[in-house]
This record gives sequence, structure tokens and C-alpha cells, in this order.
Amino acid sequence: MDQLLLWLTDDRIMQWIRAALIMSLGLLIARVLASALYKMLRAPMGEHGATTLRRIVFYLLFAIVVMAALRELGFSLGVLLGAAGVLSVALGFASQTSASNLISGIFLVAEKPFAIGDIIQIGTRTGEVLSIDLLSVKLRTFDNLFVRIPNETLIKSEIVNLTRFPIRRFDLQIGVAYREQIPLVREILTDVADRFPLCLDQPRPNVIFMGFGTSSLDLQFSVWARRENYMEVRNHLPERIKSAFDEHDIEIPFPHISVYTGSETAPFPVRLDPGPENDSK
Repeated sequence: MDQLLLWLTDDRIMQWIRAALIMSLGLLIARVLASALYKMLRAPMGEHGATTLRRIVFYLLFAIVVMAALRELGFSLGVLLGAAGVLSVALGFASQTSASNLISGIFLVAEKPFAIGDIIQIGTRTGEVLSIDLLSVKLRTFDNLFVRIPNETLIKSEIVNLTRFPIRRFDLQIGVAYREQIPLVREILTDVADRFPLCLDQPRPNVIFMGFGTSSLDLQFSVWARRENYMEVRNHLPERIKSAFDEHDIEIPFPHISVYTGSETAPFPVRLDPGPENDSK
């Protein structure tokens, strides 16, 4: 009891009070400085870089505040730093994957292949970027699934940013019958694009002859649209083309096979089988 009373002297209590004040004010200052740095660098660095830098600055300041509070309580920083060094080496061997993800995250911040809010495609996954952290990137897919992708995987994979540029091209593969005139088909397709307000005039729509298919003349119809209108163009342009083809009697053929016996012959005769009941009669 006497030792407890000795420990709870005025000086000891003041040390704890000062340490608590250092922690409280230090955390408040760290948050304010990190937020101010984020707002100042958000425009030049972008959402991605500014968010990552804010977290790094906050954790560094948090570590300094913790060390200052421990020093106020009488802990030796030299011993703590030595123990932290040994612990860091042990954790480094135990968490090589996390270290690789951390380094990959730094490269992603520097390279800036995408930003928060972009739509990206990684392998079979396509979704909106929700956050870019030091260890991973979080996506929300179009079917509203949450996907976490490690930064190391992103560095090693091909990333397609679907919303990086303001306009996109939509390529539609079309087949028409061999009897159709390609210049007429090209004129009809161009007119459909010109009448569709979501298709851009510049760059101009283009019709490319792809080759002689098994049952059709294969064409590629390419139109440009603004990024935010791309899905609507993709959904409604084929409907307009089908209506225009029907109006001008342009045939969209289905696959068929012509069979010849050695040389071109007359059509095979067709005979109906009367069946066993008719034979008995």
C-alpha cells in the first residue's frame, strides 16, 4: 500500500497527464496537417497521390507523437528504437508479401495508371476504383461486388483504364449477304451514325471491310462517343442499324452450307415417306 501511494505522487500523475495531453494534441495536429496537405496537393497530384501522401504523413506524425509521449513517461527511446529495429527485421521476413505490396503501391502512386472513380479492367475483373491503399486497391464491380486486389498483382498485370480519355470508340461487327453492294451498306451505316446525336462527328464514323466470310461479307462499323454516352451508344446503335437495314431490304444472313455432288447439280429431290401404315394399304 505504501509503494502504491509512493507511485501515485504528484510528479507521477503530472507525467501521465502531460503524456495524455501530448497524445491528444499530437493526434489532433497530425489529422489537421494531413488534411491540409491533402487539400493543397489534391489538384496537382490527383485523388490517388494526395490520399496516399495524407496517410503516410499522418502515420509518421502519429509515430512521432507516440515516441514523445513514451519519452515523457520515462521510457528510453534508444531501447525502444533498438527493439523496433529487431522487430522490423523479424516482421520483414514474416511479411515479405506485405512489403512487396507496399513497394508496389508506391510505384502505383508514382505512375498513376488510374485514379479513384475510374473504371478499370484487370484480367476478368472490371469495376470502379473505390480506394487506392498502400497494400491493395478496392473495386466495385458492375454487379455490385466488392473486390480487393493486392498491389503486387496490379504491378504484374495488364491494366485497362476504360475512363482515362474523354471519348471512346465502339466497334460493331456486321455481316451482310453477298448480293448486297458494299458502297450502299456503307452509306446506310454512315447515315445511321449521323442521325444518332450521341455519335460524334469527329472523328468520323468508319466502315472497314474485314473479309469474305463463310456466309456473309464481314464489315466493322466504328463510331466514336463521349465516355459517359458509350454504354447508351452500344445498346441503341444496333437497334437503329437493324431498322435501317429492314427499311432498305439489306439482308443480314444466317450461316448456311451449299452441298454439291462433284459438280454443280440441280437441287436434290425430296420424297415424302408414306410410312408403314400407308405401305400396308
